[in-house]
Amino acid sequence: MSTRREFLEVAAGTMMGARLGQTALADTKGPIPLRALGRTGEKVSIVGIGGYHLAGPGLEEQESTRIVRTALDEGANFLDNCWDYNGGESEIRMGKALRDGYRQKAFLMTKIDGRDKTTANNQINESLRRLQTDHVDLLQFHEVIRASDPDRIFAAGGALEAVRQAQKAGKVRYIGFTGHKSPDIHLKMLATASSHQFTFDAVQMPLNVMDHHFSSFEAKVLPALLKQNIAVLGMKPMGDHFILQSKTVTAVECLHYAMNLPTSVVITGCDSMQILRQALDAARSFQPMSTAQVTALLAKTATAAQSGEYELYKTSHHFDGTFQNPQWLG
Repeated sequence: MSTRREFLEVAAGTMMGARLGQTALADTKGPIPLRALGRTGEKVSIVGIGGYHLAGPGLEEQESTRIVRTALDEGANFLDNCWDYNGGESEIRMGKALRDGYRQKAFLMTKIDGRDKTTANNQINESLRRLQTDHVDLLQFHEVIRASDPDRIFAAGGALEAVRQAQKAGKVRYIGFTGHKSPDIHLKMLATASSHQFTFDAVQMPLNVMDHHFSSFEAKVLPALLKQNIAVLGMKPMGDHFILQSKTVTAVECLHYAMNLPTSVVITGCDSMQILRQALDAARSFQPMSTAQVTALLAKTATAAQSGEYELYKTSHHFDGTFQNPQWLG
């Protein structure tokens, strides 16, 4: 994620391009824009490929490989995954796709559920085996969705000890966390880290046209991340598919809204070449939105967003894998 100044510089450069001609900005063969990953010095693509959908129902392994490799060939370098996705099949498929030199093109992220040192260490090593790599670029604590999660992770014998040891061993480059339930829990995780003199490199959270109106990560957590120059990883730009079911906005509007925030990357699930192409084209065609454009877009979703009906990850256990499988926590 850029700092505020860097983000404005990117925006200014993009607008300058617009003055030179709309055709270049809308060129679907042009480069995928890159942004700074917080204070790390890394550059990542404005759009990232979600790992869960790569092993979803009806998607053949060969097509998963095609999606990953096409994304990397075209410059979308950020890959998302998790130890628990589809019983490990998502990591297995991604590992196969990263053969033949493709690992070198990727900024590879995965997540673990373990809250204690032993469980976390086992999951790290299993993820590396599945992904067929000796390291991941970013490892994140997954589903920080309970008020007790921060204390468990930072406790003596907790998961952070395993992750920091893995980092020292060269298995992990950067450390972050994810969650989708409550901005207050994200803030507690940041405060707990601070009390232990630790600063995360990246934080992942839902950022979309409905989050803005309801229990908002954008309003509560985004400013805290910007203040610490922690990379912002936007996820659920369409609330999985539920926001689109509201019939208030299009998929491209959803992607562009999240890209318009000071995100390093917007992670979106791609379960077909058509959906991948939509994401890549949205990245290439993105232009910073004016205040009037943002206001108009948010007005379209304001009523539908009020109850959280289309953000089930906040209002139900629909997305809570560790609720259904508490043994993953250790």
